[in-house]
Amino acid sequence: MKIYEELANFIAKAVGSEKLAAFKPSKSISRRVEDLTQKHKDGTLSASERDELDHYVKIEHVMRMAKARSHQVALSA
Repeated sequence: MKIYEELANFIAKAVGSEKLAAFKPSKSISRRVEDLTQKHKDGTLSASERDELDHYVKIEHVMRMAKARSHQVALSA
């Protein structure tokens, strides 16, 4: 099992489906991701910004997996 899957499973079990479903990044984080995404599209993203954007993408992936796992657990309960 990949580390991201383990982390998603842990989050899903620890947080609970309602809280997890309601989670959204702050406005400032959302704006930062939008800015980085636009820079990527424009071809002006620096190496450090590319790393930062990659981290955000990975975290978003983990959160989506956690939300899906949490939903599955709630349905089977």
